[in-house]
Amino acid sequence: MEIIKFIHSYWAYLVVIVVTVATINAVIGYVTKREFVPRDFRLALFALIVTHIQFLIGFVLFFVSDKVRWFDSDTEVSTIMKNSDLRLYNLEHPLVMILTVVFITVGYSKHKKKLTSTPKLKMLAIFYTLALILLLSRIPWSSWLTF
Repeated sequence: MEIIKFIHSYWAYLVVIVVTVATINAVIGYVTKREFVPRDFRLALFALIVTHIQFLIGFVLFFVSDKVRWFDSDTEVSTIMKNSDLRLYNLEHPLVMILTVVFITVGYSKHKKKLTSTPKLKMLAIFYTLALILLLSRIPWSSWLTF
C-alpha cells in the first residue's frame, strides 16, 4: 500500500503542473485568438493521460488505504461525515477528482469535434479551467505538502 500511496502523491505533482500548463495555454490561446497548433493538441492530450493514470492509481488506493473507512464495519457513515479529515479522504477528494477527470475528458472530446481554432481552444479553456479549479480545491494540502 505504501508504494501506491507514494506514487499517487508524487504523480499528483505532475498532474497539477500539466493540467495548469494545459489550462493556461488554452486560455491564452482562446483570448488571443491564435491558431490551434500541434503543441496545443499535445498539451491537452498529455493532461488527459496524466489525469487518467492518476485516477487509476487513486482508484486502487481508495480500496487499500487506511484512511478510507467505507469498508470498515466498525465505522459508521455519520462518523465519517462528522470528521473533516475522514470526509475529505472518503467522500470529497474521490468525488471531486472523479469530476475533474470527467471535465478533462469532456473538454478533450469536445475540442476534437470542433473544426476551427477558436472553438477548439474555447472548449479546452472552459473545461480544463473547471477541472483545474476542482483539482486544486480538494487536494489534501496538509498531508500532500508534508509527504
